[in-house]
Amino acid sequence: AGHLDVMNRARPVADWVAEPATPEPLRERLRLTQAMRDFALAELKLPDNRSYRSYADLQRPAAVWNVVAAPELSLTLKTWCFALMGCVGYRGYYDRADADALAAQLKAQGLETSVYGVPAYSTLGYTSWLGGDPLLNTFIQWPEGELARLIFHELAHQVAYANDDTAFNESFATAVERLGGQRWLATRDAARAEHEAFTQRREGFRQLMQQQRQRLQALYDSAQGDDGKRRAKAELMAQWRAEYETLKREQWGGWSGYDQAVARANNAAFGVQGAYNDLVPAFE
Repeated sequence: AGHLDVMNRARPVADWVAEPATPEPLRERLRLTQAMRDFALAELKLPDNRSYRSYADLQRPAAVWNVVAAPELSLTLKTWCFALMGCVGYRGYYDRADADALAAQLKAQGLETSVYGVPAYSTLGYTSWLGGDPLLNTFIQWPEGELARLIFHELAHQVAYANDDTAFNESFATAVERLGGQRWLATRDAARAEHEAFTQRREGFRQLMQQQRQRLQALYDSAQGDDGKRRAKAELMAQWRAEYETLKREQWGGWSGYDQAVARANNAAFGVQGAYNDLVPAFE
């Protein structure tokens, strides 16, 4: 029902562009996405279908909200299994309240949880007959480089998808988005300069997350008792947050875009970060 609502809101990009009531910034953005879509087909050999040839305004900030969970002393994500998709390390909801309710249930069971908004998702090419995956208001105004990367990422899921292997699927798509994004931006000077500043901060934060994941994993794999692990974990988290403040102050000029993520960080959040990045260097 949630997906059908998304599809019912979608109209061909050409219709939005031709509609006099469409705001000019949106019209220009939609035109840009079609250049990206053509590039994905011609230069990256991504699928030639109806995905990202339509647009929908969902009138909400995310397409879905994902719930992830992990034990107190482990980075292994809880998994859920579904028809067609296999088993994945998250559960998604179209309604934020439903996602929060599940997170509360899992927290009551002793798991650490995280709920995060997802701007887009792939139907793996199965819904081309319905119109494919539409462009959405949840990401249409992103910086050009990020917009291109998202489109390439979601199309990559239509090329290769392994049931029961979230790390494989997300790392593959992330590698495609990075390589494709670099090629798209190679001839887009203004967008490239904007993207380089954004990427510098993102890569710095990703490295900070990766270092902490390694520390936590080493702790959880150690022979310490659970009480000792809990104390050491608290110390590692305090150290990590101090390192973030130093990075923010010394390299980002006080830019605070990751403050909320740092405040909420827990095993579930670190586990998700691994799923999207662990295999990327190998794919690249």
